[in-house]
Amino acid sequence: MTSTSRTIQTSRLNTAVLERRAAGEVKRRLLLVHGNVSDGEFFRDLMDSLPGDIHAVAPDLRGYGDSEAKRIDATRGLKDWSDDLLALLDALEWEGAHLLGWSLGGGVVMQVALSAQQRVQTLTLVAPVSPYGFGGTHGADGTPNTPDFAGSGGGTVNAAFVPLIAAGDRSDAAGSPRDVMRKFYFNVPQFQPDPQQEEAWVTSMLKTRTGDDFYPGNMTVSEHWPNVAPGTAGVANAFSSRYMNLSAFAELNPPPPVLWVRGDADAIVGDTSLFDLAQLGALGAVPGWPGAEACPPQPMLTQMRTVLERGEVNGGQWRELVLPGVGHSPFIEAPDEFSAAFLEHLNQG
Repeated sequence: MTSTSRTIQTSRLNTAVLERRAAGEVKRRLLLVHGNVSDGEFFRDLMDSLPGDIHAVAPDLRGYGDSEAKRIDATRGLKDWSDDLLALLDALEWEGAHLLGWSLGGGVVMQVALSAQQRVQTLTLVAPVSPYGFGGTHGADGTPNTPDFAGSGGGTVNAAFVPLIAAGDRSDAAGSPRDVMRKFYFNVPQFQPDPQQEEAWVTSMLKTRTGDDFYPGNMTVSEHWPNVAPGTAGVANAFSSRYMNLSAFAELNPPPPVLWVRGDADAIVGDTSLFDLAQLGALGAVPGWPGAEACPPQPMLTQMRTVLERGEVNGGQWRELVLPGVGHSPFIEAPDEFSAAFLEHLNQG
């Protein structure tokens, strides 16, 4: 069976999905959730390689791909997306499923587990966002750097990048969507997509809705460095630690089994992320950085590891798999190694 596209009307919005039906009897159901500036198309090869007993669905989140464009209320954190996914499970008539989340999608599937633990059989977190969102925090417990969570939210996104998405820029010029994908989604030159794959993925990126209600969202001015703080709408505000806090995942009794897969060359999610303004300030790339005591880089990996370790007290089981030489997209860059670990995880769930 190969993957095909369709649109499913749920109780919340028309949701575009990439779907790979089972070849015979359905024994396992799998929901795959993409990250920021992407859509379900990135999962096509993984889905087509799955065993025939798996019915797999990769939705386009609101604000992405071909799904209905509805405003993202950032004050709910990731709950607009997690509620959308629960409505999709209802429309599919799936009581439960295995969930895989990549990058931002990792946070979304953790939020699904917090909202409806009984519907989650296993979680696979692929290069996931920190449980405390992106930017503006320090320490294993996600302590905010400032009272207004400066350094996170819509104002932290490269202002030159968003208009290129809106304009449908397919060039390979510096800073273009294609250039960003090549440099940061993958660890190049170790991984090189074939031209047909790359064109499909650039198309996916360019379907991202832009503006204050979508990507990156609005912002507020801050008196604290870097002088921007979260607004109330859109993607980057939804994953600001002002509104996103998934630390209660450790309090589930028990948390669902977790496989955490990441590459050791990931430049987006890490303890020294090149997308964290505090890290860029420390490198001298953003002027005015007040120093490590006032504004240290966010230890994203440490924060995730701490939450998963705390979950062990309540019976949580988890495994961290680090793939050498791999960037932000392990299931694409190292498909054999990823699939072996992933299928073993599903068999245990």
